[in-house]
Amino acid sequence: MEIGLGLAILGAAVATLLAGIGSAIGIGIAGQTSAGVISEDPDKFGLTIVLTALPGTQGIYGLIMGFLILFRTGLLGGEVIALTTAQGLGLLFAALPIGFVGWYSAIYQGKASAASIQLIAKRPEEFGKGMIYPVMVETYAVFALLMSIMIFMFLPF
Repeated sequence: MEIGLGLAILGAAVATLLAGIGSAIGIGIAGQTSAGVISEDPDKFGLTIVLTALPGTQGIYGLIMGFLILFRTGLLGGEVIALTTAQGLGLLFAALPIGFVGWYSAIYQGKASAASIQLIAKRPEEFGKGMIYPVMVETYAVFALLMSIMIFMFLPF
């Protein structure tokens, strides 16, 4: 395998792995809090599941970036193209924003979601206010995905 293609594959893996790990941790944090709330009041399942699922979006963003990279290389849906080392590095660098920001933001979004789940345990009518805190963290994952896509789109091929 040539170096450029290997670097591109590494980029797809980094975006998917890091953002996915962060999402798994974030959902785990929120899920633990949700399980505690549900053990006391099963009727709050609908409210808690939304907040528990929020940190999963970063994993989806990383997966999207991974697919974009694999499509660009031809590994998915086409003929594999020869990439220079610089092109492979470009694709690897395109993966870094969503990989790293996705990783960290998913964990912190899980913590913000857990706090909001505790809020709705006592005051379910405040669900809308509770959603704002984890969504604020989501903003930075969206920014990172946009930067990854911008780098990806403007790479010279």
